[in-house]
Amino acid sequence: MMKLRLNYMIILLLCLGICTPSLAQEMKSNDGSAWISLFNGKDLEGWKVGVNASTFSVEDGTIKVDGERAHLFYAGDVENHQFQNFEFKAKVMTKPGANSGIYFHTKYQEDGWPLYGYEAQVNNSQGDWKRTGSLYGIVDIKENYARDNEWYTEYIKVEGKRIIIKINDIVVVDYTEPEKPFREGDGIYRVLSTGTFALQGHDPGSIVFYKDIMVRPLP
Repeated sequence: MMKLRLNYMIILLLCLGICTPSLAQEMKSNDGSAWISLFNGKDLEGWKVGVNASTFSVEDGTIKVDGERAHLFYAGDVENHQFQNFEFKAKVMTKPGANSGIYFHTKYQEDGWPLYGYEAQVNNSQGDWKRTGSLYGIVDIKENYARDNEWYTEYIKVEGKRIIIKINDIVVVDYTEPEKPFREGDGIYRVLSTGTFALQGHDPGSIVFYKDIMVRPLP
């Protein structure tokens, strides 16, 4: 009820010209619960990509992924693109046979598969059996919780050593990283620390769309 009254007051003040939109945003975020957009829907400002940059484009208010292997890293001002504890969500739509992913706690790389951090899988029908929502290579799921050609929401939460991934509000991964996680080879870098987000362009046969990319930093 308190939240409804606050929202009503903001709208009333805006209509009267007493409250500016920036003040309204500040009022809404006083409790620290506001979601912050990482994508403006117009261009890739605040994002950075190395090789095969043409894999990423903006189409009808979405980030379209279509082309050779590439990774688009968030490099904007929010939290100076260094996130530790957070909630993240994005709306995603895959075309048949598409493979992609959302990296977190990662670092910018000019080329190659991101070495640092974890990947939340995006794959509803491609040959790799690890399906959408998998914490790739750590907690892999075989079930499909989303379908091609339909928008779904992928949610990631990191708090301390705990990672939760939801697909359309269904928890598909609830993983707590152990004190000394067992990793082999380059996997030694698949650990929680701090870092940014990255969207994956997997291969020329994978077409994926992302929109409403949001983050909510946690204490």
